[in-house]
Amino acid sequence: MPELSLDPQRTAVLCMDYQAGIVANFAAGGEAMLARAAGLLATARAVKASVIYVVVGFRPGFPEVSPRNKSFSTIRDRAAMFAGEGAQVHPAVAPQPGDVTVTKHRVGAFLGTDLEMLLRAKDIDTLVLFGIATSGVVLSTVRYAADADYRLVVVRDCCADGDPEVHAVLVDKVFQRQTTVVTASEVLQALGGAKA
Repeated sequence: MPELSLDPQRTAVLCMDYQAGIVANFAAGGEAMLARAAGLLATARAVKASVIYVVVGFRPGFPEVSPRNKSFSTIRDRAAMFAGEGAQVHPAVAPQPGDVTVTKHRVGAFLGTDLEMLLRAKDIDTLVLFGIATSGVVLSTVRYAADADYRLVVVRDCCADGDPEVHAVLVDKVFQRQTTVVTASEVLQALGGAKA
């Protein structure tokens, strides 16, 4: 595989669903992953790449959740995960001034959000993305963004899934067809070589 090259001016780093409640429930070995993600985000900011947080959130009473939506209809039962501190971005990777936060009500980062408008306004054509869960927000976002002709980079060791086997199949086989799958250290090297 050729060495990864990133233009910070045309790149957005998407940190998706790294909320405290989600990290606690779905990210085994979370401390190391959080440290890698924090380093990647700090480097992205240093070279002036766009940093965008994508979080899942709902109004009180969850009016956005349809009983016909199989995966989201159980959310009311797990309301604590999406309220209070559980809904906040994990403090290890907390947003900084200048970062943008997009709130979504579905699995993927694009449906029903203003993410695409934000990317177009900044003339972004490359997305470096990671999140929890690999089979949820990462998969849905990759599928949409690939169809929308973004250049995609998935950071495999900053993604997690409740099922490690599903995570491995996605990053080793499925994502390879539409994205470049790399480690956090490879992204750090690509961004570190960029000029601020």
